[in-house]
Amino acid sequence: MPTRTLESPPSILPLYARAAAPMIPGASLLPGIPGGGGEIPELELELAGVRAEPGDVAAYAKVCGFALRDHLPPTYPHILAFPLQMAVMADGSFPFGAVGLVHIENTITQHRRIGLDEELRLTVRPTGLEPHPRGRTFSLVTEAWAGRQKAWEETSTMLRRGGGDASAAKSNEPAAAAVLTVSGEWRLGGDLGRRYAAVSGDRNPIHMHAWTAKPLGFKQAIAHGMWTKARALAALESRLPDAFRAEARFRKPIFLPGRVEFLTGEQAFAVRDAKRETPHLDGHLEPVEAKQRRERKQPT
Repeated sequence: MPTRTLESPPSILPLYARAAAPMIPGASLLPGIPGGGGEIPELELELAGVRAEPGDVAAYAKVCGFALRDHLPPTYPHILAFPLQMAVMADGSFPFGAVGLVHIENTITQHRRIGLDEELRLTVRPTGLEPHPRGRTFSLVTEAWAGRQKAWEETSTMLRRGGGDASAAKSNEPAAAAVLTVSGEWRLGGDLGRRYAAVSGDRNPIHMHAWTAKPLGFKQAIAHGMWTKARALAALESRLPDAFRAEARFRKPIFLPGRVEFLTGEQAFAVRDAKRETPHLDGHLEPVEAKQRRERKQPT
């Protein structure tokens, strides 16, 4: 797979313009615009010398509920890598635009905590298309390296709605029911999507306003899946080990404003509508075994 090394983080606004361009009839025929159809390209983007800005981390922590510490919140490398993820999906060889995609699953493995001032090298690559009952899916695989050590990795699965395969397995079904108890209630304001967008850079129209979400099939703006997962891990922060794996399946969207309950169990956690018990997120958390969290060295 060819790797394209970037000299600086891509600018988000031009990427969103390219990602949204396929919504305009005929735009995908223009050079450099995604949406020409076909398969996911073999492409990997790499960016070295990445450091988090303490002020940006603090703003993110406030929106998501994390305490301020000398290491990054476990979901924050996703924010650092988001411009690269957008650049992959805005590449002219990508078969469709990113605007309107639905994030349905996310798995983060933190091999160790990342210091607030550590320098990282980030890589992002897409996987191929897979059938889904509501369309087709692909994943973005992201890695954060500190020197020659892989400190963090993520797989984000995205759904392209339309033309679904009813025979495809529903990968977002929970493996088994877990015993959960309600441990908190969150009241979510109508501006949550815009507040999270301000600290994450994720300005997908389905999250911003009802009037931008409706043309994309949603009656109201919906909460970002990664905000929901971050808020859940913030609520579990006191019990997070240094190395762990956190899986989340995003189920029904959380319409904004809204009121939800947070439920926890031995290793499972969930977010449900406080009134109707509609499932919004099913999660699983487990420590990474010592043998799995040995320093992962690149070949010399």
